[in-house]
Amino acid sequence: MPPLRLTDRKRESIVQAAIAEFRDNGFEVTSMDRIAARAEVSKRTVYNHFPSKEELFAEMLQRLWASADSQPYPAYRADVSLREQLRELLDSKMKTLANSSFLDLARVAIGATIHSPERAQTWVSRLSEREETFTTWIRSAQQDGRIKAVEPGFAASQIHALLKAFAFWPQVTLNEPLLTPEKQATVVESALDLFLGWYEIHADKTPA
Repeated sequence: MPPLRLTDRKRESIVQAAIAEFRDNGFEVTSMDRIAARAEVSKRTVYNHFPSKEELFAEMLQRLWASADSQPYPAYRADVSLREQLRELLDSKMKTLANSSFLDLARVAIGATIHSPERAQTWVSRLSEREETFTTWIRSAQQDGRIKAVEPGFAASQIHALLKAFAFWPQVTLNEPLLTPEKQATVVESALDLFLGWYEIHADKTPA
C-alpha cells in the first residue's frame, strides 16, 4: 500500500483526534479547537476537511459501519444444518464484537447520541440495516419449513441480544475486557441452544 499523502495523513489525524476527544470529554464538550490541538494541526485545517463536529461524527459512524461490515455473512443453505449455519453467522458477528476498534467507536457513538434524538435515530437505523442479514436468514429458514412462525426481525433481535449481553454492552458501558476465544465459543453455543431449542422445527415434529 502506497504511503498516504500529507493531506490524507492530516485528515486521518483529525479523525483520530476527534474520536479520542469525543471518548474522553463527550460530544457536546469537545470543540474544534480541542480537536485541532490534539491533531497538532491548525483549526483552519480541521475546517478544510470537516465543516463541523457533525461532519466528523458522520465520518466516525461511517468507519463504525465499515468495521461492522468487514465480516461476511453467508446466505441460507437448505442442505446444511441450522446449527452449523447459525454458528457461522454468530461467529462472524462475534469477530466484530471482539474488535477493540469497533467497540471504541461504538462507545463514542453511543455517548454522542445520548443527548441527541436525531443522532440516536441515525445510529439505530444504521444498526438495524446491518442486522438485516440475520432477519433475511431467518425468513429463508421459515420459508423452508425449518423455523417456527415468528416475526423474523424480532427473532433476529433476540439472538443478537444473546451475544451483546456478554460481548458488547459490558465492554462498551463498563469497560470490561474483551471475551477470550473460549468464552466467545461458550456464549455462541449457549445462544444456539436457546434459539434453536425454541424456534427450530424438527422433521419428526409439528410446529408449536
